[in-house]
Amino acid sequence: MKLSDLYKKAIATGIENDPRGNEFVLNELASKKREYEKLTSSEKNLFDLESLENPYSDSRILYGDGHQDIKHILTGIDIEVAEVLLAETLKGKGIPVDMVLSHHPGGKAYASLYSVMYMQADILHRFGVPINIAEGLMDSRAKEIERKLSPVNHTRAVDAAKLLDIPFMCLHTPSDNMVATYLQRLFDEKKPYTLDDIIDALRQIEEYAEGERNGAGPKILLGAKNRKSGKIFVDMTGGTEGSKEIFSNLSLSGVNTIVAMHLSEEHKAEAEKSHINVVIAGHIASDNLGLNLLLDGIIGDEKIVIHECSGFRRFNRI
Repeated sequence: MKLSDLYKKAIATGIENDPRGNEFVLNELASKKREYEKLTSSEKNLFDLESLENPYSDSRILYGDGHQDIKHILTGIDIEVAEVLLAETLKGKGIPVDMVLSHHPGGKAYASLYSVMYMQADILHRFGVPINIAEGLMDSRAKEIERKLSPVNHTRAVDAAKLLDIPFMCLHTPSDNMVATYLQRLFDEKKPYTLDDIIDALRQIEEYAEGERNGAGPKILLGAKNRKSGKIFVDMTGGTEGSKEIFSNLSLSGVNTIVAMHLSEEHKAEAEKSHINVVIAGHIASDNLGLNLLLDGIIGDEKIVIHECSGFRRFNRI
């Protein structure tokens, strides 16, 4: 498979599994194109043309022209300079590596991470939060993340890949969409009665069982195992944690339990004030599930070899 085909299929699969719905995302892309057409010629020269086809600014081919044939992928949750050097070392030992694939964004995709956070407002609206409140709270939080990312030296791993001529791609939100949609559908169908039932359902999934074996399995952060689950909101996509002020609105909209990858102490305190139960599924385990589901959708029956590194474990559901 060509690198460009791999990339395009990943984005298409991410769109198909976007919690906002396929039609919504296509309308957003159409709006982006109308916005582009209104720009001056000088503004168009600086415009990110990929955003006209790819709605996820945190997922990009970071190095490579797209024409490379891909048969062996070194895949990790994070790809830093060390993992790029690992790829070169493996090649020196006769183990083929055609590209490195990261879940977490790097390079310009990391610098633009804040842009995908606005999708959280539309997801929250689907769970009953008024869109004006969701957008208002998300705007301030996204700008906070933009300020935090602006001084980061985000091109280090990309520079290493360029020097060693190793194609490099990151797939963040498409992967997170996979796990969010998968788990939301699972809980909507199974309707776990208590928080303990949520934990049991997660432990039936290979990635979370592996997380449990590694000491990073699902845990109840707020609530108790015999507490009733009620309405469950799977909060696992849209860049990073949203506004800590959203929990009261979620509670008022009828959400009783949040299942998340992780939650900061500040966010935990606010969720506790609103009496919302919180189950932490596990960050790396959730990233593994999302990336595995995405790889299943991309690879299909193609004979592509995945080399595991940086916290990634391949579980094939094909």
